[in-house]
Amino acid sequence: MFKTNHILKSENDQENLELYSSNKASYAIICLNQGGRLQKLNINGHELIKDLSPMTYKETYASSILFPFANRIKDGIYNFDGKTYQLDLNHKQENNAIHGLVYNKSFKVLNKNVSDKDASITLEYETVNTSIGFPYTYKIQLNYILTDDSLTLNVKIKNTDSKTFPFTLGWHPYFNSQNLYNSTLKFDSNKKLVLDERMITTNVEDFKNEELFKIKDRKLDDCFILNTSEILFKTPHYVLQINASSKETFMQVYTPPIANTIAIEPTTGVSDSFNNKIGLQVLKPSESYSIKWEIRLIKNT
Repeated sequence: MFKTNHILKSENDQENLELYSSNKASYAIICLNQGGRLQKLNINGHELIKDLSPMTYKETYASSILFPFANRIKDGIYNFDGKTYQLDLNHKQENNAIHGLVYNKSFKVLNKNVSDKDASITLEYETVNTSIGFPYTYKIQLNYILTDDSLTLNVKIKNTDSKTFPFTLGWHPYFNSQNLYNSTLKFDSNKKLVLDERMITTNVEDFKNEELFKIKDRKLDDCFILNTSEILFKTPHYVLQINASSKETFMQVYTPPIANTIAIEPTTGVSDSFNNKIGLQVLKPSESYSIKWEIRLIKNT
């Protein structure tokens, strides 16, 4: 039997919700007041996502939901529907807006369900006041489902405003490998983005897609245009399958200054998408957009 446990206050002033199997071989910790992010994830005894201390969440944005834009907006400036907007520059070093507007919001619990096969929770955040540079209201729901061998995240965005707004969407999980040097990625892509020193998209170039992308000691912060939504992450101890339901899918890969850790980020758009329009979508009043991301353990090694 799966279970849930709501921890109102933790040692770090976090409000967490735990999902776990009866033997706790599979468990997930969701932080409600940090954008509903997935803080920890074990599947079948494998520690896939862990705390990244001494780096802080403010530095890593670990497992944050990236909305209304994934990655960066150059100088925080964009034009939409004939008007120019200025977003808050929350990455001062680069003079960019980064990772959207909900990563630090508090989500409320709508419902919890448990059974012999899974545990699920649905969270919600609804704007009361519009944000600087994004004068629109919206509602975002996160539905996490944990099973013995997988975690699924369903995201639903609803435009509650009277105006159409632009958006992209992403997820920023970091995965743990006991030996990242000998780990690999497998994905279908023949296009890669060209990024400048501020991580802003400047072009698209051809990419030679080898059967296996060997991580070794590479310092990565790269974005690939995927032909299919499936990504395989193979480590010496487990193999993960990461899937997205969206037709247009991108993958940002980043190696932080933490040993044996890699961010594998599925997104629907790219850096500076509000300006270059790559992956950019619009949501009309009262309309909704949904996406499903799945992490599945397919092999113990």
